[in-house]
Amino acid sequence: MSRRRRRVIRRILASILALLVVAVVGGYWFERPLLLTGTGYAAHNACAVTHLTNRHDPATDLPPNPLVPYLRAKESDGGAATTASILGVLAKQKAWYVEGYGCILAAERPQLPTPTPVPADGNPYADAATPAPNAAVTAALAGAFGDDLAADAKTELGTRGIVVLHKGDLVAERYADGFDPTTRQLGWSMAKSVTNLLVGRMVRAGDLDPAATGLVKDWTGTKTQISIEQLMRMTSGLSWDETYALGTAVTTMLYRQPDMGAYAAGLPIAHDPGTYQQYSSGSTNIICSLMTAKSGDGPDLPRQLLFQQLGLSSAVWEPDASGTPVCSSYLWATPRDWAAIGQFALQDGEWNGRRYLPAGWMARSTTHLAVAESEEKGYAAGWWVNKQADGTLVAPDLPADTYWAQGHDGQRLYVVPSADLVVVRLGFSPALEADQLRTVELVKDLISATS
Repeated sequence: MSRRRRRVIRRILASILALLVVAVVGGYWFERPLLLTGTGYAAHNACAVTHLTNRHDPATDLPPNPLVPYLRAKESDGGAATTASILGVLAKQKAWYVEGYGCILAAERPQLPTPTPVPADGNPYADAATPAPNAAVTAALAGAFGDDLAADAKTELGTRGIVVLHKGDLVAERYADGFDPTTRQLGWSMAKSVTNLLVGRMVRAGDLDPAATGLVKDWTGTKTQISIEQLMRMTSGLSWDETYALGTAVTTMLYRQPDMGAYAAGLPIAHDPGTYQQYSSGSTNIICSLMTAKSGDGPDLPRQLLFQQLGLSSAVWEPDASGTPVCSSYLWATPRDWAAIGQFALQDGEWNGRRYLPAGWMARSTTHLAVAESEEKGYAAGWWVNKQADGTLVAPDLPADTYWAQGHDGQRLYVVPSADLVVVRLGFSPALEADQLRTVELVKDLISATS
């Protein structure tokens, strides 16, 4: 082969290699937003599971996803930071642990105020002795833990903790291996229901009006008609996609935005306010942006407004990088403290002889209102309710007055006023639909067992 021919071939090969490099680099940058969603999830999860639950198996809390086999997470900065990446190289995201505030996705360590101390004083469940339940209650819990299932199916059911309160007393609890009454668990969207309680606290103090409009300085046109009530009821009309997949609005907000409320508030309007109901984590984060701006308390807001009053010493509400609590999703607490939240709701905001919510707040918040069009079934103001506006029941096997908080991967907090019952079920059930969690059966059986 001639020298000239060899030079031509080398040039061709170099051109092909250059094109391949450009294609790979271009492909990476095209896919990078999706990859950052996955690494953001992994970084936050590894940080929180390690620091907030004292567990060392964060991979068991990652839902099925094609990226999972390629995710790598490691600690740095003396354990204060957890960095996740693709194969240790690409799309790096960092989560910082801050005492009292949990884990925050941010490029640099967030500078947050000293958290308000929250002792367990006034919380009757914090140090209560584990009760010896009757046989019927024990059987109900056994069913919810899948004791009758094969090992694989029981693992898939994924129940990790159940707490039952009846007439204000702790009557039963049970935990999976590796979990106990002191293990914090993430409620995911159960935080939205607790956000309703924070709103109620500010309404009672005269600092917030649910009917107020003109909420965000930059809002113009139809957006100025949106009210806090509509944000709570998911009828704001703002564009949204709650699908938990790479690159959707909700995952973009949670894992790629330093100010989640501002991101949600900046989305376009898709429907006239009050006419269309669409579940939106973004709406709840807008509410918390408004509350923290109004109060000036930043990430300490939940501790000052609720945790102190109820003695929720385990509760940690993680903020975003702007310092605003992620009110849609990031509240951690022990199952007993989650139960205390349910009991507070059952008592319409009264605790240890003091009123913290406006009288009738829970009746109003758990009343389902008719909407011209809705994608949701039984969603009220931050709470899911059994009785819909037309009188039909979402769960016919449960009393009409039942309402509940509901979160990703199978989190549930049921309140049944007519049975004076609160039931918490926490777990990791990413592969199951709501009707496969056995929670309706659990509550139904517990009503019978405690009556």
